[in-house]
Amino acid sequence: MTEIVELRGIRGVIAKNMVKSLENTAQLTLFAEFDAYHLVAGRQALKDGGHKIGYEDLIIYILCNAIRKHPIVNSRVDGITAQSSDGAHVAIAIATDAGLIAPVLFDADSKSVFEICEYRRDLIDRAKQAKLSTKEMTQGSFTVSNLGITRVNHFTPILNYPQVALLGLGQIMNRAWVLEDGSIAARPIMGLSLTIDHRVIDGGPGGEFLTELCSALETPVDY
Repeated sequence: MTEIVELRGIRGVIAKNMVKSLENTAQLTLFAEFDAYHLVAGRQALKDGGHKIGYEDLIIYILCNAIRKHPIVNSRVDGITAQSSDGAHVAIAIATDAGLIAPVLFDADSKSVFEICEYRRDLIDRAKQAKLSTKEMTQGSFTVSNLGITRVNHFTPILNYPQVALLGLGQIMNRAWVLEDGSIAARPIMGLSLTIDHRVIDGGPGGEFLTELCSALETPVDY
């Protein structure tokens, strides 16, 4: 059966923006993995307490702390200038019938994990109803794309131009992992993919940010 995809409407806008992103940036993707034991345990504890929280909510909450220490990743390009944003305005990639969009969770760094969860769900609901404002569709400073419900471990996300960084979330999969004491155990391992604009962020600082984020995600958090 032949399938035809029309590059019109929202799908056409998305296609043009992706091509514009690739044409106007020098994109480099860095890959990392981390032991998600404490992330999984933290989510389970919240669920046991009656809170329906997603991994993406927890990661965004922890991500904001890392962004505070590395403000360059939270920037937008304007001509020949890249300027960091005052707040972490995290865009979240959402698949809709019309195509992929990334509405913005404004000032995520000033919100609790519960507020992030509620805000993200509201954005998803309104995105599927085509009830988002232009500002909510365009004014993000950092993007998160989640393929964790698939069997994808790592991928090469396309930057949400004019932003300079995008974090891709892979699946959590039980694997053999070497612990700090040298023993080997089955642990829930998650893959991360960080795409950066190499014109603004060099590989070293990008790697430092991703390393610090992994370390934070491996640390117990009091939500």
